[in-house]
Amino acid sequence: MKLSDIQVGQKAVIVKVAGHGGFRRRIVEMGFIKGKVVEVLNKAPLGDPIEYGIMDYHVSLRLHEAEKIEVISIEEAERIAKEKQDKSFFGVISENDIRQVALEKRKDILVALVGNPNSGKTSLFNAISGQREKVGNYSGVTVDAKKTSFDYKGYHIRLVDLPGTYSLSAYSPEERYVRAQIVDEHPDVIINVVDAGNLERNLFLTTQLIDMNVRMVIALNMYDELEGKGDKFDYNALGLMIGIPMIPTVSTKMIGVDALFDSVIRLYEGGDYIDSEGNLIEPASDDDLLDRHYHDLKLPHRHLSGDKQETSNLDESDSVRQVVRHIHINYGSHIENAISRIKESMRHIAADMDDYTPRYVAIRLLERDEIIEKYVSQFDGSEKIFEVRDECDAVIRQEMKDSPENVISDAKYGFIAGALKETYVAHEKSKAKTKTAKIDNIVTGKYLGYPIFLLALFITFQATFVLGAYPMDWIESGVGWLADWIKGAMPSGILRDLIVDGIIQGVGGVLVFLPNILILYFFMTLMEASGYMARAAFIMDKIMHKIGLHGRSFIPLIMGFGCNVPAIMATRTIENRNARMITILILPLMSCSARLPIYILFTMVFFPDNAGTVLFIIYLVGVLLSALMAKLFKKVLFSKDEIPFVMELPPYRMPSVKMIMRDTWDKGVHYLRKIGTTILLGSIVIWALSYFPRYEGVDVEDMTIEQMAEQKSDSYLGRLGKTIEPVMRPLGFDWKASVALLTGVTAKEIVISTLGIVYGVDADEDTTLLSDKLNAELKPDGSPAFTPAIAISFMLFVLIYFPCFGTLATVKQETGSWWWALFVAVYTVVLAWLVSFVVYQSIIHDWWQEAVVIIAALAVLYGVIAKIIRMTKNRNNNNLCDSCPGTCAGCGKF
Repeated sequence: MKLSDIQVGQKAVIVKVAGHGGFRRRIVEMGFIKGKVVEVLNKAPLGDPIEYGIMDYHVSLRLHEAEKIEVISIEEAERIAKEKQDKSFFGVISENDIRQVALEKRKDILVALVGNPNSGKTSLFNAISGQREKVGNYSGVTVDAKKTSFDYKGYHIRLVDLPGTYSLSAYSPEERYVRAQIVDEHPDVIINVVDAGNLERNLFLTTQLIDMNVRMVIALNMYDELEGKGDKFDYNALGLMIGIPMIPTVSTKMIGVDALFDSVIRLYEGGDYIDSEGNLIEPASDDDLLDRHYHDLKLPHRHLSGDKQETSNLDESDSVRQVVRHIHINYGSHIENAISRIKESMRHIAADMDDYTPRYVAIRLLERDEIIEKYVSQFDGSEKIFEVRDECDAVIRQEMKDSPENVISDAKYGFIAGALKETYVAHEKSKAKTKTAKIDNIVTGKYLGYPIFLLALFITFQATFVLGAYPMDWIESGVGWLADWIKGAMPSGILRDLIVDGIIQGVGGVLVFLPNILILYFFMTLMEASGYMARAAFIMDKIMHKIGLHGRSFIPLIMGFGCNVPAIMATRTIENRNARMITILILPLMSCSARLPIYILFTMVFFPDNAGTVLFIIYLVGVLLSALMAKLFKKVLFSKDEIPFVMELPPYRMPSVKMIMRDTWDKGVHYLRKIGTTILLGSIVIWALSYFPRYEGVDVEDMTIEQMAEQKSDSYLGRLGKTIEPVMRPLGFDWKASVALLTGVTAKEIVISTLGIVYGVDADEDTTLLSDKLNAELKPDGSPAFTPAIAISFMLFVLIYFPCFGTLATVKQETGSWWWALFVAVYTVVLAWLVSFVVYQSIIHDWWQEAVVIIAALAVLYGVIAKIIRMTKNRNNNNLCDSCPGTCAGCGKF
């Protein structure tokens, strides 16, 4: 309940005050502190402002200010007190009993985790909550806020893990989202997670949080790595210097987590009521109930005056007592003068700016923050504010020879450097070349970078087959045993056919590939968590630039090998819209794990001796096609230049086996859920379409092989396949293959289920993987239904065509238009048909070798011509500059 909800003549007890630090401080100094009784005395004729009585004072608050004060009504507090009544009450509810209810109700804390990518923020969230959110050494893994709640020492803590961000500017979706969450949700305490091994970079975000004047605790995460290097860091001194408690933590080992939340509770309880010297502010100093409350919490405090000065002081040693105070970072005389002038121009609206402090607004106006400019423009007289800002901007540019934004950033880094110079001493060994740098010399080197990356992918795909073969056989045997048991336990009929041929065969045919999926995810998780995936993006930057993207696009593309849906969502980290749109449009060409069972089936049947190599080539084709389409989209649809490539290369870390196995299994569980929902439903629908209409009077078990084949051909599914067969025949597909592709638009795994159903493969046969049927099936003209050439054509079509409905829905969500989703669906189907047609026709007519030679020759010719054009342009520009007497308007050189 908010204070604004209380009616005239009613009383309530204050539970907590929200809003930014400056607003809270002003309200608290007026007497609106936790546990105090407040009465609504009067309202203005229009309902705003409202007069309140508190601590024998009459205070006027505006309605929007009262909305930020949480209260509990006297009636509600009395009811709760009576329910908890014991011998201490003696049947009488006193005012202190009612106030005590408010203090107990106040033990609900909203805590937000804010930090850089790779600071261990999500690892800390996982360690605290027990949840299993994805952790990776690159920006954008956490693209949405994750929430959990838990109880700690009598407090109910609601924990929110906000997306990783390097700053709180308004450039990227993460930056805007994090800042909006801080402003709109008003977290009671922010835990700023800082990588102890990268203090200078991580503390830049801290300085922005200081500007916002939020209640904050710093978690110095991965502190063991700092100590392991032999570095010395006096974090207590730095914490006192900046007025923020700093707690060393190692989230993966749960070290320091209790101390962290002890600090959170102390800050929550005393942040607004204890001054920088540790003294209780005047409204709380003489309150016996609050004093007893602080003693129960062991919250260090002192009393300035009165009898309590000696008897109620609770002052612990300096190493334990953490002084919390708000500081202002000094940005130099020019910026500080500009801030003062802008604040003065905002004086008439300062009381209405409850979301931000005036100083923060002034700083962001100087940095020309679009969100703050829009916020200020809603107030009367904003034109004058912007006019003052522009005047200050001009003065700074003239005097400092730089933009205010750059000057402020330089001052922040100067503040950080100065603070660390006094508190941080690097060990001599840590100044030398680090282990990460030594490894990078090899894995990102000019000659070994690409071979190592390709080797890593090749090993991944080979292991998918070699290691996955044994558990596949076990699952296959288990599925066959289950089908046999049900056949023996149930009488023949539609129900048994549904269970055996529809459910077990359909779901079992996909379930056998679970080991391969887990192995693929295992290697991808290992590369992500170790830090190598970020290096892959680094070495691919030049190639990505050639197709109109940059290295940051490479991470979502690699994630697309797992699932296109989170990969598309991860494109939010790409700041340039054009680069982001291109990445979204080409992501469906990155072969997701749902297609892997199809590749495994066909490569093991038709290319048993080279299955891993063929699989590697299929994935490589997807990468090459995505590059070609990106180049095309860049030329035709998005021709603006992309922003420069910026990506952090985190230090290499050996991820724990527990983390890798847990993350791999979580992905496997997602696959199992899909089997139990989408694939199960799809298998049942496909079975029904292939089962009906039936031959009247003929039992399934009495059918001959010819009759069963004829029945499948005449079924609803067969008729559907024959309808689209003419379009697919040039690719080598008969109606059975065509209808399998058609059903795969919902989920690619259903392609396997459909093939099993239309080929009439029993789940208990040794041919669960359809190998015998695929090899032996003949078309009506007597030719094989599948050959190695058709298998290649089929896999390429599966690789390229129509992404699943979930992917299309995500495209719509991220682009904001169904037109782009429709465009993806159409262009992938057309491209799939063209590629499969060219490849299949080239192979069967035995001119594919000539085609490869022609394509290679054209590529070389294109490269030569492009090189000549670039050399000509450079020569012309140089000649122009040589003859130019002054500044060259064409190239900007002198």
